[in-house]
Amino acid sequence: MIGFRRERLAPADGVRAGVQPLYAIGDVHGRYDLLHALLAEINRDAAERYPGVTPLLVLCGDYVDRGPASAEVLAALTWLLRSTAVEARLLEGNHEAMLRDFLERPTDHGRWLAVGGAATVRSYGVDLPEPAELERPAALTALRDSLLDAMPTSHYHLLLRLELLIEIGDYAFVHAGVVPGVALHAQRRDDLLWIREGFLDHPKPAASIIVHGHTWTGDRPTVLPHRIGIDTGAYKTGVLTALHLCEDRAEIIQAIDGSTAR
Repeated sequence: MIGFRRERLAPADGVRAGVQPLYAIGDVHGRYDLLHALLAEINRDAAERYPGVTPLLVLCGDYVDRGPASAEVLAALTWLLRSTAVEARLLEGNHEAMLRDFLERPTDHGRWLAVGGAATVRSYGVDLPEPAELERPAALTALRDSLLDAMPTSHYHLLLRLELLIEIGDYAFVHAGVVPGVALHAQRRDDLLWIREGFLDHPKPAASIIVHGHTWTGDRPTVLPHRIGIDTGAYKTGVLTALHLCEDRAEIIQAIDGSTAR
């Protein structure tokens, strides 16, 4: 059974998001059940608080891998982009980047299978060869071909249109983080997707408050004056986290799988 937990935050004086209600969601990693429940709760919350207003939904990447239902997650995101009920913007995560690399050059990127990609392949109903067989380049190419045959074209196109950085008010949304001291518009893609060292411990990596995923330490978000980390390890903890912002208000909303959350 999935329940919900809420926590009001107190942004610093003068810190504001836009006037459009915004909900940012952390790393999903194949937990379609949690995503479905959290989206329903966000829809209910937005309709109650902001009747007649279209909310902005920002997803912070890592939709695929590790969890059991990556194909369903990408199907849901494809639907969100077509929906008129929300304005959806999707960031690229390092796991989407690895999936794209495997689809484009499977013999160079077979390691993706060992860091969660195998679960994504299975979610499309594709069987994996024995591990020893995957040492052969021809087997990796054949697996990529089978995955592409099973993957709807809309899912592949979605992977190609993901954003790297979104700025709204005093907040900037990325997957992993930013290089301190480098202007947001000058950040490198690899850093936005992968950075940890040099960012997580920096007292003020950017003028904006950075909202990010990629790094988790438990089932609670990391809320600091200069950054808010909303990856809560959904595939492991059973907790998927959203950050709600509107003008000077901020709140955490979490979907919690009671059978796995600790």
